[in-house]
Amino acid sequence: MALSDAPRAPAEAARAARTPAARLRRLSIRDVVLIDALDIDFAPGLNVLTGETGAGKSILLDALGLTLGAKAGPHLVRPGAQRGVAAAAFLVPPDHPAAYRLAELGIGDAGAIEGREPFELILRRVVPVDGRARAFVDDQPVGLATLRALGADLVDIHGQGEDRAVSDARGRRAALDAYAGIGDAVSDLRRRHAAWREAAAKADSVAASLSKADADRDFLAHAVSELSDAAPTSGEETRLEAERRRLKAAERIAGAVDDAARAAAAAGGSGALGAAARRLARALDRLEIGEADLADDDRAALDAALAALDQCLESVEAAAGAVSAAAERFAPDADALEAAEARLFQLRALARKHRVTMDDLPALAERLSADLATLEDGAARQAAAEAAAARAAALYREAARAISTRREAAAAAFDAEIARELPDLRLARAAFRTQVSPSDDPADAGPEGVDRVAFLAAFNPGAAPAPVEKTASGGELSRLLLALKVALAQPGSASLGPILVFDEIDRGVGGAAADAVGRRLQRLALAGGGRAPDDPPRGQAIVVTHAPQIAARADRHWRIEKRVVAEQETRTDVTQLDPEARREEVARMLAGAEVTDAARAAAADLIGAAAP
Repeated sequence: MALSDAPRAPAEAARAARTPAARLRRLSIRDVVLIDALDIDFAPGLNVLTGETGAGKSILLDALGLTLGAKAGPHLVRPGAQRGVAAAAFLVPPDHPAAYRLAELGIGDAGAIEGREPFELILRRVVPVDGRARAFVDDQPVGLATLRALGADLVDIHGQGEDRAVSDARGRRAALDAYAGIGDAVSDLRRRHAAWREAAAKADSVAASLSKADADRDFLAHAVSELSDAAPTSGEETRLEAERRRLKAAERIAGAVDDAARAAAAAGGSGALGAAARRLARALDRLEIGEADLADDDRAALDAALAALDQCLESVEAAAGAVSAAAERFAPDADALEAAEARLFQLRALARKHRVTMDDLPALAERLSADLATLEDGAARQAAAEAAAARAAALYREAARAISTRREAAAAAFDAEIARELPDLRLARAAFRTQVSPSDDPADAGPEGVDRVAFLAAFNPGAAPAPVEKTASGGELSRLLLALKVALAQPGSASLGPILVFDEIDRGVGGAAADAVGRRLQRLALAGGGRAPDDPPRGQAIVVTHAPQIAARADRHWRIEKRVVAEQETRTDVTQLDPEARREEVARMLAGAEVTDAARAAAADLIGAAAP
């Protein structure tokens, strides 16, 4: 399958075209560091935060960072409060990547991507003074990873030590990919990498199974034969136990019946009743031969007694017969009992040997038989698994090579875009180069390809290019980062268009260089990622700055001040400035502690000249 034919995941499909701009509508802060309660309504365009050093400008960005998944801790809770809360309300276009991510996660209105109007999305973080911080998206609890993923879709923060696009290997590669517009190809590569890893894992599993089975061949053959001869069946233990109990009960009953039969025999014709009957019979015989002369009544009494004994003898004989029949019925079956006990012993011995229950023996027999059968066709299965892994690896490498080619081609154009920005940023002598180095190390074959992307720069003539993160000063790095962002926002670039947040990106620069930084920030905020400069603001940038040249270009301006409200209690206040107060703040930034009329005039000129 060609890269251009690769199916796109929903989120990647949204990223393939220029991403519509989301914007931050409101930041609400409760009991965070020095802020007790604050609501800031941001606008499209360039939003600027200014104030004296230490006034607490970074607290606002810390609060915003909390809503995006930054590290939280009790140190962020205002002294005396039980918890700190930060919430950010965003206006999100229906086809923004964040909307697709919400739909994929099943959060909020999953049908938002089908709508035509932007929708509001609220990210909230609650930080208790004791306990773990909690995250919410539209009041639905979420994990920190989900919050961070949504935050990355919406906001791109650049501050001191946070310039991932320069300092982080994946950030550099992502920046180049964004400029090249190869999000769909990279998405396809990720799928191919996952398929390769899955096929390789299956091949390893088959090989390990074969190796173990081969080492246990003799054991398997013996065990399978033994279990096959035993032929255990499901539920056999229960049946054998019941049969054994029945046979043992029959054995006990047979003993009792035998005793009854002997008693009946002792009482019958050969016992006491028989002897009594014989004696009466002899007495009658003597009467017959005239040994005694008795009355007729006497003779009748003897006849009656003899008749009664005869009747008793008949009943006893009948009872003895019944008892004998019962004894025959309950005659113990020693062979059957022995067979049941032998079978139980055999199966229990097998269960102990294989460390399973008797009921598990049938499944064990099937599994061991399958393992033994695996040895018969194991070579063919292993070859098939290895061939599948090799095919998946080849498909991955093919796609990775194609992406490497596209990255190398895009790198040259990317460098040219950045080079055009450097002179105005007072980096005219700097040389910048994007280095794409495909790696042959299998360990470097990752979901995004095999390329190592480095940003190299030389800031002095004759100096050898070196990694930017190691050679650039703070000011140089800031301006270079801004050039990179401007290059990503050029018309025709397929770069993402998140909200841009800069924390003192003007550090280390001033004068004309600061003005150049301001113009580019204004361009980024107005363009919203590549739109025409004469369009109304569609993008959004939020900047913390000490440079009046940047503050003068703000579409909306806030001043941050620190004040003491009680002994050992300090608060940070944030005030949105009207035109007059804004001119006064820019004049303060120009003049310092004492604001003069000349500074006010200069501030008015600066603000007027900065209008887009």
